[in-house]
Amino acid sequence: MVSVTRALRAPQATRRKILEAAFAEFYANGFQGGSLNHIVGMAGTTKGALFHHFDGKHELGYAVVDEIIGPLLLQRWLEPVSESTDPVPDLQAAFRRFVTTDIQTGAWLNGCPMNNLAQEMSPLDDGFYQRINRLYDLWRERYAASLERGVRAGTVKADISPKHVAALIVAAQMGIWGSGKSSRSQDVMRQAAEGLCDYLESLRA
Repeated sequence: MVSVTRALRAPQATRRKILEAAFAEFYANGFQGGSLNHIVGMAGTTKGALFHHFDGKHELGYAVVDEIIGPLLLQRWLEPVSESTDPVPDLQAAFRRFVTTDIQTGAWLNGCPMNNLAQEMSPLDDGFYQRINRLYDLWRERYAASLERGVRAGTVKADISPKHVAALIVAAQMGIWGSGKSSRSQDVMRQAAEGLCDYLESLRA
């Protein structure tokens, strides 16, 4: 019974390894520059296995957005404010935490994986555009909802526009990670994040 269970799980485990390797490859080298040979090598599998699970590179890229980047967005940026009625300190903590984490791991030099794909592929491919745009819409909607809860709870100024502020915060995240990538300066990235945190402080009731 155990061997049957393992046999059933093996294809899904292989598929997951391919997805994680593809995410790493596209993050480091871009989608168009990403190599399927590198992906199967990192995953410890074969091109035959890759094409068994995905019809081609574009379908693999779509799955990376849906199954890796989407959940990463939820974990990093949306869960911290999912039920918050005092979103300002929660947002400040998230930005400071992930700037520090990405600098420590070196990920900051590659920028934001979702923004990278948006810049590279959204103008070229409708499949990427639709998926990435849905994630950005969700991000703005969740931030706006948390700010609205803050207004109702009296922790956020009543005269703000939650939708406008949410759009600005998401755009700032794109800029902070993009400025870190382009400048290759930890100081620039940290300064940009602290500038956003100062702005967020001004939203307190």
